[in-house]
Amino acid sequence: MTPTRLSLLLLPLPLLVAACGGDASKAGERNKAPASAPFGFELAMAGAADAADDAAVPLPEASPLVGISPEELAARIKAGNVRLIDVRTDEEVAEGVIPGAEHIPLDRFDPAQLDLSDGREVVLYCRSGKRSGMAGEKLAAVTGKPVEHLDGGMLAWQEAGQPVTKQP
Repeated sequence: MTPTRLSLLLLPLPLLVAACGGDASKAGERNKAPASAPFGFELAMAGAADAADDAAVPLPEASPLVGISPEELAARIKAGNVRLIDVRTDEEVAEGVIPGAEHIPLDRFDPAQLDLSDGREVVLYCRSGKRSGMAGEKLAAVTGKPVEHLDGGMLAWQEAGQPVTKQP
């Protein structure tokens, strides 16, 4: 017996009669309004879907990227538990970097070659957040864990008034 049929057997008789458009107390009278399911009937039936139907619906995947704000990143840098990687071009880096960042341009970014054994959390950034998102997806594919990147990139960092240093 299917779960749907089983649930119909478990519904109280007045609910079944009302769902069919009739009223057990007024069996001989005609209803003037069109028949409709009673309030809550849809909810009662919603739980009766086959488990196989539920299994066929794919669950949304967790995002491999977690954006953090400039303020969050500044606090983490101050705490000293972050490995900050700048994935911008050499020309962009020459204009200034977030203090303490290491530079690995996106075109040379190979997550399989990163030594992640020191236990620091990796945070990526670029100019606006797009390239760091691409690098983050690559890193997440290698590690199997979500990767953090600076929301809005260097533009958001500077807009928030955070410090920038020039590379020698």
